[in-house]
Amino acid sequence: MEWIAPERLDNTLMARAARVKLAVFDVDGVLTDGSLHYGPNGEDVKVFNTLDGHGLKMLKDSGVELAIISGRSSEALAKRSRDLGITQLFMGVPDKRKVFEHLLESLSLQEADVAGIGDDVVDLPFLIRCGFAVCVPSAPRYMREHVHYVTDAEGGRGAVREFCEIIMHARGTLAAALAKYLE
Repeated sequence: MEWIAPERLDNTLMARAARVKLAVFDVDGVLTDGSLHYGPNGEDVKVFNTLDGHGLKMLKDSGVELAIISGRSSEALAKRSRDLGITQLFMGVPDKRKVFEHLLESLSLQEADVAGIGDDVVDLPFLIRCGFAVCVPSAPRYMREHVHYVTDAEGGRGAVREFCEIIMHARGTLAAALAKYLE
């Protein structure tokens, strides 16, 4: 069984995705559907998609470093990050560009080595520097005009899985990751 890439992924986009060594994720609107839920004591309650989570695990296992940059802080996000083995977690970040630059320096990467996915203009400071910049379809028009690709799936509803599989397909690691489930 072969994975079918969306028709919009031309050779240029595939070349961008093939170079990825680090994938950076926004949270609200990307890893979640963007809704804000509060518990009875005012705590954040976040709903994450398990298919997205498995995509993150497969991408990490394929050799791509993962980082999460969120403008908000949340114990739910900290737990989800721990559950997925994502150690590059930055919460309560007012300027995502600074964290992006820190990641480049600490991991000795170039901007072209990074893929990023976001959903709103607060993500643009790092996305416009990514070699492969992606947003979800519900992102504002201005946002969609500054990325390389817009996912078919919405945030919290498979967009992250789609993003991960595109990168893995471009890097030539997706078939092997999926084959182990058919043994």
